[in-house]
Amino acid sequence: MLAQYVYPSLLGLFRIIRHGRRWRALRECEEVGRFECEQGALAALREAYPHARLPARLERWRFLPQMALVHARATDEDEVHWPMQA
Repeated sequence: MLAQYVYPSLLGLFRIIRHGRRWRALRECEEVGRFECEQGALAALREAYPHARLPARLERWRFLPQMALVHARATDEDEVHWPMQA
């Protein structure tokens, strides 16, 4: 999961997602635009959806940090060794 700010509204779920070095502004699955900083993304969302009453400060949004991907792989301890019978 990528780092993102999330804010639920009556108009839908608004997200500001870190995408590489840029930030994407979204309402539900609709992308509003890509921006150099998260403040620019917030300003664009507030301008595009004034009736959503989005907070002007990102501190009032919920921040979800980027999570590391967990890779499932077999290790030597996971292997079962069956004894050979003669």
